[in-house]
Amino acid sequence: MAAEHLLFMYAILAPVTRSRRYIRFQRGWRIARDNSLLMVTGAVLALIWANRAPASYARFTEPLHFVVNDVGMVFFFGLAVKEIIEATAPGGALHSLRRGAVPVIAAVGGMVGPALLFLAQALMFGRHDLMGGWAIPTATDIAFSYLVVRALFPPTHPAIPFLLLLAIADDALGLIVLAAFYPAAPIRPALVVVVIAAACGFAWWLRRAQVNSFWPYVLGAGAVSWAGLFAGGFHPALALVPVLPFVPCARRDAGIFVDPAVEPDDALSRFDRWWSGPVEIVLFFFALTNAGVPFGSSGAATWIVLASLLVGKPIGITCSVWIAERAGFHRAPEFTWPDVILVAVAAGVGFTVALFFATAAFPAGRLQDQAKLGALLSVSAGPIAFAIARLRKSEEPGGRRSGSRAEPRRRL
Repeated sequence: MAAEHLLFMYAILAPVTRSRRYIRFQRGWRIARDNSLLMVTGAVLALIWANRAPASYARFTEPLHFVVNDVGMVFFFGLAVKEIIEATAPGGALHSLRRGAVPVIAAVGGMVGPALLFLAQALMFGRHDLMGGWAIPTATDIAFSYLVVRALFPPTHPAIPFLLLLAIADDALGLIVLAAFYPAAPIRPALVVVVIAAACGFAWWLRRAQVNSFWPYVLGAGAVSWAGLFAGGFHPALALVPVLPFVPCARRDAGIFVDPAVEPDDALSRFDRWWSGPVEIVLFFFALTNAGVPFGSSGAATWIVLASLLVGKPIGITCSVWIAERAGFHRAPEFTWPDVILVAVAAGVGFTVALFFATAAFPAGRLQDQAKLGALLSVSAGPIAFAIARLRKSEEPGGRRSGSRAEPRRRL
């Protein structure tokens, strides 16, 4: 009887899924997802709404902050952890020292540089109340930075995987910074250790029992981890960070952020496929609830955050690549120093994670709004990178660069 019902439903739905309207919807959704258009739309709506009707905006977004920032963003960081797991697994792009050293060192420099510049500016202007925001400009928004670099370089250019590896390492280090320096409440370390150990133990048992569905890991061990972090004072958005490494994962190296010829069917890949769409909706609401700052709220924090991202990030990345080469590591021959500078400038887009750090670093109010505005304005790193590329192009013999701009889709 069940089989008859399934055949009946298929007979009804099959023509719909093959319709031109549905195909156009799928194509449009793919474009929106791969280019982070939902998040951009959320940010634009937030800015317009907050500046045209601030009271209405506040009433609408206030109840959403907890649901979006503390629950929905669990899955955004989960997808980031998934990419880190695959990149550091045997055969992954960051598994060997030879393959991952330069972008990882660049990621460290790309965090240290803007953090030091932020602190130096805060001290120079006597703004000790801003010191706690030092981590805001350490973030690199993988989505926007990737879009910029993808448009600037041919698809086979080593600048693209370099940026992606740098951003993955930046995400990993950012998770550590968020957990260690930005507790959401008074820390209760003993409680956190006990509960996280229980969550990891449960996840280990699920793996040992060969559970190949990601749901028990997420709804079971992940829920326990979330409760422990929340009760222990750490940010609960990190709940899946200790759990996902136990989820069964295929050992493969199709290329970072590149779809393999045969879609893997391991639990971690199914987690990625299931949540990649909903996370785009989460990011829409994240931008909608966090990006709504008055244009008149600019202040010292705005310009310090912005300068740290636009200046400190490129300097930190470029200098760290130079140090890595002095230490005996090497870039790809096609990845020239002008290319390094272009990628370093593009990495100055903080946006999503910088906004998240701003909400963690400062309480709601004037300083948080100023810092958020600086994070939002960091998207200007994209036009700056394009301007540098255009200037470089005009100075090259023949005035043109080879290569198509097509590139396999972004998966995070």
